[in-house]
Amino acid sequence: MADMSAFREAVTAWAAGASGAVARELAARLDVRTAVLLEGLSDAAAVDALAALRGRDLAAEGVCVLPMGGAMSVGRFAGLVGPPGLGLRLTGLCDEAEHGYYARGLKRAGAPGQGFFVCAADLEDELIRALGTTRVEEIIRAEGDDRALRTFLRQPAQQGRAAKQQLRRFLGTKKGRKIHYGRVLVEALGPGDVPDPLDGLLAGL
Repeated sequence: MADMSAFREAVTAWAAGASGAVARELAARLDVRTAVLLEGLSDAAAVDALAALRGRDLAAEGVCVLPMGGAMSVGRFAGLVGPPGLGLRLTGLCDEAEHGYYARGLKRAGAPGQGFFVCAADLEDELIRALGTTRVEEIIRAEGDDRALRTFLRQPAQQGRAAKQQLRRFLGTKKGRKIHYGRVLVEALGPGDVPDPLDGLLAGL
């Protein structure tokens, strides 16, 4: 039986140049109504984790969490799944540095951009700020990455940098680490600690 992951894969293939027939058929069969456009898999892990914590089944609600593989793909994906294409409602997260690019890409695609929430630097930065550096370091130790973090912090390039910058950089130093901690850091948040962009995104779905 087809599920939302099949639709996500079909859209990704479509964006890469394949036919859109499968995505169109699945969108109708699954009654997909909203696409959450995200830069990468770590953002998707965070959104899925917060939805689970709040008892939400986004797929059952007709919501597809759709990592695009980079901010530069937003115009392409918006054109395919937004009003010009499948006609889905669009929302998502973007980094502050990419906000202008998102706005231009969405405009070129003929898709509204009002439903996008902006992270101060990126989502990892928001999560580290919400939890505090001490708590993030505790989580890293609990996840078995204490030795890797200590080795990383001894590198000359990390000397003199703020703890928040060091931790943010550490999360991106190994393939899969950002995805893992996208989920783990969200699961560690208290009810009142969810960063505004992430909280606003879920509230609007």
